[in-house]
Amino acid sequence: MSDKKYYIELTVGIFVFISLLCVGYLTIKLGKMELVGNKYYTIKARFSNITGLKTGNEVRISGVEVGRVKKIELNTQDYSAIVYMDIRKDVKLSDDSIASIKTNGLIGDKYIAISPGGSGLYLKEGDMIVDTEPPLDFENLVNKYVFGSVKK
Repeated sequence: MSDKKYYIELTVGIFVFISLLCVGYLTIKLGKMELVGNKYYTIKARFSNITGLKTGNEVRISGVEVGRVKKIELNTQDYSAIVYMDIRKDVKLSDDSIASIKTNGLIGDKYIAISPGGSGLYLKEGDMIVDTEPPLDFENLVNKYVFGSVKK
């Protein structure tokens, strides 16, 4: 009788252990965390406006995801937004690349689109993309279209 009870307890213990391993794996994968080695390097970009951009949004080149927005800070000296991006190490960006904030569809999530430059000098960890384009302000465009500007 005790052998059967021991077998059931052992089976339940193994099941619980495997379940905990699976939950841990899914937590790491869905949280996009890295345990072994860092496959990314961080670069920055300065924007005058980042309306709608959030930490975790995608960074794309030619529509292909190459990284994520890591952190967003306000530069209190000139009140610009500094966006920190984690870029895959296999993607080399030249120092004349352009970063733009784009939208998926009309009201979708924001992402950063990077247009690679042609310079032979590449950005390294902590470098900044100088040329940036803020997101298109649809509210301002609609106001201009609906109300127009009065010309005499």
